[in-house]
Amino acid sequence: DFEIETTKGTIKFHDWIGNSWCFFFSHPADFTPVCTTEIGRTAQLAKEFEARNVKPLGLSTDSAEEHVKWIEDVNDTQNTTVNFPIVADADLKISKLYEMIHPEESGTAAVRSVFIIAPDKKIRLMMTYPMAVGRNFDEILRAIDALQIGDANNIATPADWTKGERVIIPPSV
Repeated sequence: DFEIETTKGTIKFHDWIGNSWCFFFSHPADFTPVCTTEIGRTAQLAKEFEARNVKPLGLSTDSAEEHVKWIEDVNDTQNTTVNFPIVADADLKISKLYEMIHPEESGTAAVRSVFIIAPDKKIRLMMTYPMAVGRNFDEILRAIDALQIGDANNIATPADWTKGERVIIPPSV
């Protein structure tokens, strides 16, 4: 848990999540081209995240003021409206807490980490992309679907599974 300034004011992370899932994702810096497309894509997928009871939360190692300027640029260049908060982590407190800083990439910039966090506040999935590779949002949504259907039905999902396909009944059942 943590308390931090965001573009939507100060949040206490666990209270902010509430009974929702969270798609918590980090960026190396504001105004970078790949990050801009990812923030824009997250905003464009707002209804998909909402349908899954998932709250997106971005993070970049810049100030909230810089994030607000960046959001204007994202909205303009990606033809969208960013409505989710972006954590201001200029002191790297959260980036270090979640091990988003990788010295081989940068000493101060967070790599493209993804954390899917369940309503019980447990991290259920982690993915890390290098700084130069954009995330695959189809995979992120597919993984959320798999986690949620697995939790609801005590099942597992096979390789390349997508929503509506056959699932696996684990041997433990």
